[in-house]
Amino acid sequence: MLLRLTGRIILLLFTIAIIAPLLLVVFTSFKTTPQFFADPIGLPPSLSFHNYASIFEGQPMLRYFGNSIYVTAGTVLLELLFAGMIAFAIIRSGKKTGAWMQALFAAGLMVPAQVNMIPIYKFIKELGWTNSLTGLMAVSISTLLPLSVFMLANFMRTLPKEILEAGSIDGAGEWRLMTRIAFPLCAPYLAATSAFLFVIVWNDLLFPMLLVSGKQHLTLPLALLQFRGEYTTDYPMLLTGVAVVSLPLIVVFVFLQRYFISGAMAGSLKG
Repeated sequence: MLLRLTGRIILLLFTIAIIAPLLLVVFTSFKTTPQFFADPIGLPPSLSFHNYASIFEGQPMLRYFGNSIYVTAGTVLLELLFAGMIAFAIIRSGKKTGAWMQALFAAGLMVPAQVNMIPIYKFIKELGWTNSLTGLMAVSISTLLPLSVFMLANFMRTLPKEILEAGSIDGAGEWRLMTRIAFPLCAPYLAATSAFLFVIVWNDLLFPMLLVSGKQHLTLPLALLQFRGEYTTDYPMLLTGVAVVSLPLIVVFVFLQRYFISGAMAGSLKG
């Protein structure tokens, strides 16, 4: 009884720790700057949508949305394609070879992206892709590839080997086995991985700050920095932008929640 009560208290505290910052963001987005400094954590005096209107009137937010959608969607789709092919090659390369290949990609998870900032910038500059969404997408794909391969390889190992062997006996080549059998059976796992990647790429600030300088190529997280001045910060407008940027993440999670949970469960059970 005591153990159950302690667990519920811990769960309640954990829930409050997650919900409290979200409520603070929402409440602040309905305040003016004087109201915020007068009562930073209190309820807004009224539900005024002035900040939401102003953020779209004062900034080309639709362009920033388009940039973020382009980079995120392109990165996630190409990442799933490349990582899926590599993961399938790993599980079809034999136990020892596949283990070495997966270990090689897993080693890439040990190197923080910040360590490679200078080499990445020099390489992208040599290609002429600085200040471009293409260069930003290429960097995102390459840096997330070890994580994606690690996840999908573990997921694909849960596939029944008998199905792939039956396909091989029927004369299907490796490409057909991958596209007609492995990928369809891994649809929940691909959806779980895509949701995970979507959150990472959509919220990424490091590489846009490193590679993007022109205002027309700003992504949403980078665009929010425009509300931070040298001496003052417009917190109501900044947190209004945070609320707007978070809406697509909420929509994606609502639609992919079932796949995300099933994929996470499969990965944990496999591990």
